[in-house]
Amino acid sequence: MTGKGQGFGFGLGKMKELAEAFKKAQQVQEGAKRLQEELEQMEIQGESGGGLVKVIVSGNQEPKRVEISPEALAEGAEVLSDLVAVAMKEAYNKSTATMRERMEELTSGLELPGF
Repeated sequence: MTGKGQGFGFGLGKMKELAEAFKKAQQVQEGAKRLQEELEQMEIQGESGGGLVKVIVSGNQEPKRVEISPEALAEGAEVLSDLVAVAMKEAYNKSTATMRERMEELTSGLELPGF
Protein backbone atom coordinates (compact mmCIF):
# COMPACT_ATOMS: atom_id res chain seq x y z
CA MET A 1 0.00 0.00 0.00
CA THR A 2 1.25 3.45 -0.82
CA GLY A 3 1.75 6.31 1.61
CA LYS A 4 -0.80 9.06 2.23
CA GLY A 5 -1.45 11.42 -0.66
CA GLN A 6 -0.14 8.86 -3.18
CA GLY A 7 -3.47 7.57 -4.53
CA PHE A 8 -3.27 6.23 -8.09
CA GLY A 9 0.43 7.07 -8.19
CA PHE A 10 -0.25 10.82 -8.18
CA GLY A 11 1.08 12.81 -5.28
CA LEU A 12 0.03 16.38 -4.57
CA GLY A 13 3.30 17.59 -6.05
CA LYS A 14 2.48 15.91 -9.35
CA MET A 15 -1.00 17.46 -9.41
CA LYS A 16 0.49 20.91 -8.76
CA GLU A 17 3.02 20.35 -11.55
CA LEU A 18 0.22 19.39 -13.97
CA ALA A 19 -1.83 22.42 -12.95
CA GLU A 20 1.18 24.68 -13.64
CA ALA A 21 1.72 23.05 -17.02
CA PHE A 22 -1.95 23.57 -17.89
CA LYS A 23 -1.73 27.23 -16.84
CA LYS A 24 1.38 27.73 -19.00
CA ALA A 25 -0.34 26.03 -21.94
CA GLN A 26 -3.29 28.43 -21.58
CA GLN A 27 -0.89 31.39 -21.54
CA VAL A 28 0.78 30.12 -24.72
CA GLN A 29 -2.63 29.69 -26.37
CA GLU A 30 -3.63 33.26 -25.48
CA GLY A 31 -0.25 34.54 -26.63
CA ALA A 32 -0.56 32.61 -29.89
CA LYS A 33 -3.93 34.23 -30.58
CA ARG A 34 -2.48 37.70 -29.99
CA LEU A 35 0.52 36.82 -32.12
CA GLN A 36 -1.71 35.67 -34.99
CA GLU A 37 -3.56 39.00 -34.91
CA GLU A 38 -0.25 40.88 -34.84
CA LEU A 39 1.16 38.88 -37.76
CA GLU A 40 -1.96 39.60 -39.83
CA GLN A 41 -1.40 43.35 -39.38
CA MET A 42 2.32 43.33 -40.19
CA GLU A 43 3.70 44.45 -43.52
CA ILE A 44 6.95 42.76 -44.50
CA GLN A 45 8.67 43.83 -47.69
CA GLY A 46 10.82 41.93 -50.13
CA GLU A 47 12.46 43.74 -53.01
CA SER A 48 14.59 43.15 -56.04
CA GLY A 49 16.43 45.13 -58.66
CA GLY A 50 17.57 47.66 -56.09
CA GLY A 51 13.97 48.53 -55.23
CA LEU A 52 12.52 48.36 -58.75
CA VAL A 53 10.04 45.72 -57.57
CA LYS A 54 8.62 45.41 -54.06
CA VAL A 55 6.34 42.69 -52.71
CA ILE A 56 4.59 43.25 -49.40
CA VAL A 57 3.16 40.36 -47.39
CA SER A 58 1.72 40.02 -43.90
CA GLY A 59 3.57 38.32 -41.07
CA ASN A 60 1.77 35.10 -41.95
CA GLN A 61 2.70 35.24 -45.65
CA GLU A 62 -0.58 36.65 -46.94
CA PRO A 63 0.14 38.76 -50.06
CA LYS A 64 -0.82 42.39 -49.57
CA ARG A 65 0.47 44.24 -52.63
CA VAL A 66 3.12 44.48 -55.32
CA GLU A 67 4.82 47.74 -56.30
CA ILE A 68 6.46 47.87 -59.73
CA SER A 69 8.43 50.91 -60.82
CA PRO A 70 8.15 52.27 -64.39
CA GLU A 71 11.83 51.39 -64.86
CA ALA A 72 11.07 47.73 -64.11
CA LEU A 73 8.25 47.75 -66.69
CA ALA A 74 10.68 49.02 -69.31
CA GLU A 75 12.83 45.91 -68.75
CA GLY A 76 10.26 43.68 -70.43
CA ALA A 77 8.07 40.80 -69.29
CA GLU A 78 10.78 38.18 -68.75
CA VAL A 79 13.00 40.39 -66.60
CA LEU A 80 9.98 41.77 -64.74
CA SER A 81 8.80 38.23 -64.00
CA ASP A 82 12.21 37.36 -62.53
CA LEU A 83 12.24 40.56 -60.44
CA VAL A 84 8.79 39.80 -59.02
CA ALA A 85 9.77 36.21 -58.20
CA VAL A 86 12.93 37.33 -56.36
CA ALA A 87 11.01 39.97 -54.39
CA MET A 88 8.29 37.44 -53.49
CA LYS A 89 10.86 34.95 -52.24
CA GLU A 90 12.57 37.59 -50.10
CA ALA A 91 9.25 38.74 -48.61
CA TYR A 92 8.26 35.14 -47.88
CA ASN A 93 11.61 34.33 -46.23
CA LYS A 94 11.48 37.46 -44.06
CA SER A 95 7.90 36.70 -43.09
CA THR A 96 8.57 33.09 -42.08
CA ALA A 97 11.68 34.16 -40.13
CA THR A 98 9.62 36.80 -38.31
CA MET A 99 6.92 34.25 -37.48
CA ARG A 100 9.49 31.75 -36.21
CA GLU A 101 11.22 34.39 -34.03
CA ARG A 102 7.92 35.51 -32.52
CA MET A 103 6.87 31.92 -31.78
CA GLU A 104 10.22 31.26 -30.09
CA GLU A 105 9.74 34.41 -27.97
CA LEU A 106 6.26 33.20 -27.04
CA THR A 107 7.38 29.74 -25.95
CA SER A 108 10.81 30.54 -24.49
CA GLY A 109 11.23 29.57 -20.89
CA LEU A 110 8.32 27.17 -20.95
CA GLU A 111 8.98 23.67 -19.75
CA LEU A 112 5.85 21.82 -20.71
CA PRO A 113 6.00 18.12 -19.83
CA GLY A 114 5.95 15.90 -22.88
CA PHE A 115 7.03 18.62 -25.34
